[in-house]
Amino acid sequence: MKSYNLFLLTDLYELTMAQGYYFFKNNFDAVFEMTFRRTPFNNGYIIFAGLQPLIEYILEYRPQKEDIEYLSSLGIFKEDFLKYLLNFRFSGDIYSVEEGEIVFPKLPVIRVEAPILQAQILESIILNVINFQSLIATKTARIVESAKGRAVLEFGLRRAQGIDGAISASRAAYIGGVVGTSNVFAGKLYGIPVKGTMAHSWVMSYNSEYESFSKFAELYPNNTILLVDTYNTKDGLKNAIKVFKKLKSKGIKNFGIRIDSGDLETFSRYARKLLDEAGFKDAKIVVSNELDEYIIEQLINRAAPIDIFGVGTKLVTGNPDAALSGVYKIVAKKINNRFYPVIKISDSPEKISLPWIKNVTRFCSQKKFLMDVIHLEGETVNQDDFFYHPDFHYPIARIETNSLCEKKTLLVPIVKKGKVVYKFPSIEEIRQKVIDNLKERLNPEYKRLINPHIYPVGISSKLKKLKEEYIKKTRT
Repeated sequence: MKSYNLFLLTDLYELTMAQGYYFFKNNFDAVFEMTFRRTPFNNGYIIFAGLQPLIEYILEYRPQKEDIEYLSSLGIFKEDFLKYLLNFRFSGDIYSVEEGEIVFPKLPVIRVEAPILQAQILESIILNVINFQSLIATKTARIVESAKGRAVLEFGLRRAQGIDGAISASRAAYIGGVVGTSNVFAGKLYGIPVKGTMAHSWVMSYNSEYESFSKFAELYPNNTILLVDTYNTKDGLKNAIKVFKKLKSKGIKNFGIRIDSGDLETFSRYARKLLDEAGFKDAKIVVSNELDEYIIEQLINRAAPIDIFGVGTKLVTGNPDAALSGVYKIVAKKINNRFYPVIKISDSPEKISLPWIKNVTRFCSQKKFLMDVIHLEGETVNQDDFFYHPDFHYPIARIETNSLCEKKTLLVPIVKKGKVVYKFPSIEEIRQKVIDNLKERLNPEYKRLINPHIYPVGISSKLKKLKEEYIKKTRT
């Protein structure tokens, strides 16, 4: 997707702080990290999404003349600073978890190394893009998991939170596992398969339901999905079967029905019975109507004969969680040509940040995720080491496995000195990464919809010692 100028899509205090760094000549090099404080939906994991569009935004992140004129009109920015902003270009480094990776709270997922003025200005756009797309990708993964192999379509455009909410949600939903979207614009931008059926208005625009079905089948004979619940679902099914008989006589087999209201389990059973008796065992049954992962799981557990789920509102809005809890904090600063750790203190242990420049090592055994360890950049951690809880003082036991662990470093270089050094995968490759991770690598206990097991995330003993040292320094 070609990005567009978003320089003023930021919080005012990012710019007022930037002006302060500029005028007080306090524009030292700094390191910021983005982390998630919790999972959404009480889920067992987060799907990391939004990286490629974020990087595109950042590398084209520069003000236009009219942006500077607007900032000048606010009466709080000095002319010298505005002249500086006019030539703003990001010149730092960005490290990140790869898009489509499964991540967990406390892990640094993005690291920005740049002059503090630049790194500060990026805060709002980083959190906006990654929080939302990761939220929707995670919600989608839950829904797709609940469907147990049945296809899920994203039908959320009309209920999404504004234009970009719809476009970004379609992208994130495809990464999360849907097989297609109703959003044609997102289909064009990202190459997502576009899918759709018909609305009740099509049926109501004709003198009879049967006529409306016949005309639709005449126009789209090889993709005839008929909406049967405009008036009476049972009568609608009978009218659909009449049309299907005509299609079958012409050698056409790709057709089905959609049910958008009522008792989906009962009507899908009734529909399957009538379709089978009429010789249409391959006819698809599509259902929609305020679906979510819990409703879908119940329908699957009760063996409702449904082939495709169309999910809209509750997917693209991340219902019931309105937002993801990603935060962006400074963790190191450079003084006199040397970096020093920085820590944020809080009375709430989970809000105390982890200081210094860090990376994450993921331990796996036989492809399964075992544990993630946050450690100092460059530090080597091994499966026999003791690791500690990120927020509290007690240790987490050593990794329990009889086999030799494989290790993977999660944060990789994406941008160096303002230039992309990473080859972005296609959206299909990202989607497949999510599917493979959930199917092959994340154990089932972390994927439960209710009360999932908590995936172990620890910190190294060196990081624990550094954190405690800086807490003590700050509080004395």
